[in-house]
Amino acid sequence: MTPSTPALSRRHFLALSGAASAALLAPAALRAASSAKKKIPVGIELYAVRGELTKDLKGTVTRVAKMGYECVEFYSPYLQWTPAYAKEVRGLLDSLGIKCLSTHNPAAALTDEGSMTKAVELNGILGSRYIIAASPPRGVSGADGWKRTAEQFAQASAKLKTHGMFAGFHNHATEWKPVAEGGPRAMDLLAQGTPKEFALQLDVGTALEAGVDCVAWIKAHPGRIRSVHLKDWTPGKKEEEKAYRVLFAEGVAPWKDIFAAAESVGGVEFYLMEQEGSRYSEFETAERCLATYRKMRG
Repeated sequence: MTPSTPALSRRHFLALSGAASAALLAPAALRAASSAKKKIPVGIELYAVRGELTKDLKGTVTRVAKMGYECVEFYSPYLQWTPAYAKEVRGLLDSLGIKCLSTHNPAAALTDEGSMTKAVELNGILGSRYIIAASPPRGVSGADGWKRTAEQFAQASAKLKTHGMFAGFHNHATEWKPVAEGGPRAMDLLAQGTPKEFALQLDVGTALEAGVDCVAWIKAHPGRIRSVHLKDWTPGKKEEEKAYRVLFAEGVAPWKDIFAAAESVGGVEFYLMEQEGSRYSEFETAERCLATYRKMRG
């Protein structure tokens, strides 16, 4: 040390050393934090390829897996499977490296003991943790009817919890309508009457048709939007290739804001592409929608 250099105290030296080390490590820390950001899997609700699925289930699942979909959601006909067949399907999923994270079911899977037992058995084999009611019980109406339905779903949620599973509900456009003039919406009653672990699976397209602000709905129900159906919608008739016939990102859905809300507040665990039909074949539709999603999401 030269005479002109002021002496450094031990405390000062350690402080400077620590600051320098932090400066050097900061970029690495930022990179680590960035890489640690949770990646949300994107799958497909197999109703989107229902025609092909009906003809060849295993071939269809193989095809969508090879497209790059990371998970699948089977819909209600799966409840007719035997446990042995469910094991075959699980073996196929494992060999393809994809998962079944949820299934779509009739409301009976959450309200009828026998149907629930079958659903639990098959979902357990498939590795699915979410048993989603794809529609409400037949004939439900009025505020009292929807409150009773919410009670039934809440009871189902408690039962499924013992199996390490979750109950949930998938909206259509009708559930966004008031149950009576000036009354609450069915979806509001369901959300209010079920526990926080009950999943509110958001179907974006049907919500848009009903005039719902999807971002506001997600933010109003933190942690409950465990999965989202990536269905788009635009005003018009299906005969004009509008309404639900548009492909993902061709409609009016504010996808950037929906993804941001779902991931920061909603608690989303996976996305599911869904299509009612389009100007393309089922497989080409699935391929095009996934390609757009990948381009949008990076």
